[in-house]
Amino acid sequence: MATGKQDRLRRAGGVFDPLKDSSVDKLRARSIPKTPQSVSPSYRLAYTDEDFLCRDELRPVRLQLELLKPEMMLAEMGIQSTVVLFGGARIPAPGADPWAARNEVQRKNLTEASVYYEEARKFAALCAKESAHHDHQEFVVITGGGPGVMEAGNRGASEAGAPTIGLNILLPHEQAPNPYVTPALSFNFHYFAIRKMHFLMRARAIAVFPGGFGTLDELFEAVTLIQTRRMARIPLILFAEKFWNTIIDFQALADFGTIAPEDMELITFVETAEEAWKVIADFYELEEARP
Repeated sequence: MATGKQDRLRRAGGVFDPLKDSSVDKLRARSIPKTPQSVSPSYRLAYTDEDFLCRDELRPVRLQLELLKPEMMLAEMGIQSTVVLFGGARIPAPGADPWAARNEVQRKNLTEASVYYEEARKFAALCAKESAHHDHQEFVVITGGGPGVMEAGNRGASEAGAPTIGLNILLPHEQAPNPYVTPALSFNFHYFAIRKMHFLMRARAIAVFPGGFGTLDELFEAVTLIQTRRMARIPLILFAEKFWNTIIDFQALADFGTIAPEDMELITFVETAEEAWKVIADFYELEEARP
């Protein structure tokens, strides 16, 4: 690559670019003298005008931005593949108060389900140990970034010394990212559809724990893409077989004929983190079934 005194005009990656950097003009625009013309909304630079970017007509642009920003940042961090953990935000850690319970039956159920918080934490730690063999670029744990099972997944990976991704979304009730998400890998979304794309774009395996509508949505999105071959076959692991077979009669779908009998093979039921990791290790023929 040619070098010289004009190297300051090169962008990241070495591309020579003599045009003015947009970030420079963004700062310069702030110091323009205040006049009736310069303070008019029409005078704002389009890419710094939040009111303009939030117009209905700009929805396609916002969709593109939510797709681009995390993709670019994950690529810059060298993340090559992920293990996705889906599951309920309302499942407490062992010994913690089941804050979401509305009655004694729910309190009992959620308290008992805390075992899956611990299994999610252990499973994420196993993924993190394998990830360490790949400079933390492969098998990186990714969750929805919230509480419950999501927290357990980020926590297990973080405690094992691995970076961990959180894809939060703005909801009517306040939800901050859980403290175990790596700050540089903590993202926020407006569009559920784009968020779900990011869950699957690098997924080498998906583990689904007991959860509610959101978890069901994520499960059926993934299994439909795999069933229709719009997505490669990857391990799709469901923790807590009794829970899943209580709320969804998968076999009834096959018996009725609305899914093929072989579609049942797209899902694997497990109870423990070790069982789940073995499914992944066997599927990818990992060296000595690490970790």
